[in-house]
This record gives sequence, C-alpha cells and structure tokens, in this order.
Amino acid sequence: MKATIKDVAKLAGVSFKTVSRVINREPSVGEELQERVWAAIKELNYQPNISARQLRGAASFIAFIYDNPNSHYVIEMQHGLLAECRAQGYELLIHPLAAGSGDTMADLEQLLSTGHIAGLVLTPPFSENPELIAALRERKLPFVRIVSGSSDPAEPEPCIYVDDYQAAFDITDYLAGLGHRRIAFLGGEDIHRSSVERRHGYLAALAEHGIDEDPALIVPGEFNFDSGADRTRRLLAMQPRPTAIFAANDEIAAGALFSARINQVAVPQELSIVGFEDSPFSRQTWPKLTTAHQPNGDIAGSAASHLIASIRASRNGSAASHQDSPDSDASLPDNGFRPQLVVRDSTCPAPQ
Repeated sequence: MKATIKDVAKLAGVSFKTVSRVINREPSVGEELQERVWAAIKELNYQPNISARQLRGAASFIAFIYDNPNSHYVIEMQHGLLAECRAQGYELLIHPLAAGSGDTMADLEQLLSTGHIAGLVLTPPFSENPELIAALRERKLPFVRIVSGSSDPAEPEPCIYVDDYQAAFDITDYLAGLGHRRIAFLGGEDIHRSSVERRHGYLAALAEHGIDEDPALIVPGEFNFDSGADRTRRLLAMQPRPTAIFAANDEIAAGALFSARINQVAVPQELSIVGFEDSPFSRQTWPKLTTAHQPNGDIAGSAASHLIASIRASRNGSAASHQDSPDSDASLPDNGFRPQLVVRDSTCPAPQ
C-alpha cells in the first residue's frame, strides 16, 4: 500500500496538518518537528499527491519560460530547475515562447489561465523585457528573473545574476596576457543582454592592456555555429588578420574553429579561439576549446529556490528567506554567479 500523509503523521507523532506545513516549507514549524517529519517521509517513501493539492486550489507548477537557440543551455536549465522543484514538492512545466512574436503576454495569459501555475522562471530575453515585467507585476504572480549583470537593482522580485561582463574581461585579459593584440569579438544577438555585457567586458580588457578598439574586429551576428563559421571566414581574409578570436558562446567558437580548419589556419599556433559557457561543443571539438564555465544547472536551481521562497512568503504574508547559491562568487550577492575561465588546447601565445 502506498503511504499516505496520515501514515507520515502517525509515525512522526504529529498532526497531518503539521506534515503538510513541513512539506510546503512553511516557517511556522520548529526545527525538531521538521526533522521528525522528514525522517518519517523518508522511512515510508511518501510522495506528496500533486493532484490533490491542485484540487484544493493550491497551484503547484513552476513554469520555465525561455527562447534560446542553445539546446545545451535549455537542457541544463531544465535539469537544475527540476531537481529543486522535486526537492520542494513542486512540478516543472517547460514552456518555450517566441520572443519576437509580439504575442508573448497573450501566450502567457493562456498558460496562467489554468490556475495551476504558482510562479515563473524567466530567462533572457524575457527576463530583460521591461514591458513584460511590468505586465507580470500588474498580475501579481511571483516570478524570478535570470539576467546578465552583477548587482541587485533593488527590484521587488528575486533575480539571479550572471556576471558576463567580468567573465568576458577575464577571457580577454588572458588572451592579451598571451601577447595577442589583434583580438576579434564575435557576438550574439543583442536582444540577449549577455552578448552586450560580454562585448563590454572585452572592450574594458582591451583598454586595460592599452589595445585600441578596432571596429573591424567586432563582428555582430547570431549565437550559432553557421554564424561563427561565416564571420571567421571574413576575418581570415583581412590583412593583417586577427591572432585570436573571442566568441560569445561555444557554438560560435566551434564554427570559428571549423572555418579556420577549412582555410588551413592552424589552431592555436596561428589563431587562438575562445568560447563561452563550457557546453559540449567546447569538449567535443579538436582541439578542445578554452572557454568560460557557466554553471547553468546551479543557476537554475538557485532561481527555483528563490522563486519558491517568494511564493511561500506571499502565501504566508512573510518575507522570503534565501540560502547562498551553490558555487557563487564571494564578491557577488548570494544570488550571483560568475563564469570561470577554463583553459584548454585552443589557445597559446601569439605568433611572432
């Protein structure tokens, strides 16, 4: 027989309402009672009945809203969100939207009309859309934003920050330290603030090393393999051509590596290439790509944790409390992450 909430209550020596409060992470239950209840849940292998919660009117789904061409990013985010949702008794709903459709809010309203959505996790570009944010505030539905930045703008909703600027500075600083002076930057779509922040970090590091900005080496494009290959082909036709390429993600970098090989340019001896995010592209290429490790699973888990705390606080009329984010940088707020440089085989000192 499957264990029930009353079985848990009997084993723990508490009321079933106390068990419900513990499962819902309500702060009114003391630590000793919580330990007894969780021990009983584990012993009985009790699984909360999500359907019953819905029938009682308790929204129990967290919706993951995204529009990102990088399948690796989306999958890692899903895994991180799902793990935290399961640990806290919530279900995860995956809901892709087209950022350029013009019907984003109408699509969201249709999703929210079911009444099962307790809160939203917004990823770029939706998390950086002021009109959408204002509409959600008006609706008073809890949400958390994952954004490119390093500080809290004192918004009422929780935010998770990814310090793309400093990570891009570190990458460019590393290349300049290897003696590279002609460093190209291949960006992504500027609808994603991460592309803008990475470009700004790149420019700041150039200035730090006294390297003049060359607009011809800053090539806008898209976050995909073909865009990286095409732009690198054009860069290699320049005289003098760059000795290093900083690509705004690993797919662009893989495209750059492909174009270099087609044009018989040795990597890294003649051209160093760096990516960003540490996706499978960076480890499956040859040579393996130097990149910046972005812990998407931890970022997603932190987003879910902050959102669920916000949902419970709004239901209980109390302030949300949060724990430090896993692997977060000590110089950042507890909801901040900084991608870290990972040096592999695609970079070396600049050719003489």
